[in-house]
Amino acid sequence: MNRKNNLTLAMAAALAVLFATLVYAQDKYSLKSPSGIAFSDFKGYEDWAVVSSARTDEVLKVIVANPIMINAYKAGIPGNGQPFPEGSKIAKLQWKPKKSTEAPFVVDVPDVFTQAFVIEKDSKRFPQSAGWGYAVFNYDAKTDKFSPDPNSLSGCGHACHTAVKAKDYIFHPYQKR
Repeated sequence: MNRKNNLTLAMAAALAVLFATLVYAQDKYSLKSPSGIAFSDFKGYEDWAVVSSARTDEVLKVIVANPIMINAYKAGIPGNGQPFPEGSKIAKLQWKPKKSTEAPFVVDVPDVFTQAFVIEKDSKRFPQSAGWGYAVFNYDAKTDKFSPDPNSLSGCGHACHTAVKAKDYIFHPYQKR
């Protein structure tokens, strides 16, 4: 082989490695839900303040909110009858529970992360749902990847949240500390 062929092969190999890296490495913030909500709208959610927690037989949930929404909660919203401001964002993070093998008492602790259910207030983008947009991003621990839930709009979105219309469509109150 001549030098030109070696250079062409090296460039092709480098491009193949780069392509494989791009295909297999996932940036969760590049995902977009069927409702139009981008996961990037919630960048930094991992460090947001805790609003509340919840538990069902199947999942442990921690509800976190961005600073705009936390400040609104601290100002008395929605209990004072005012709506949450534009830009409010809340995320319900869900794990499968497991029994702690270390605690000296019976307690469930998070095991496998399963889902991020996100809600954002943007009246211009979501006028049909009282200004709130809803999305679910599922997490697959085996592949370490998130994916937008194609059925998230048929799950608990605006239709489910109308039960708490008087609380500006948000179920969880900001818990005392």
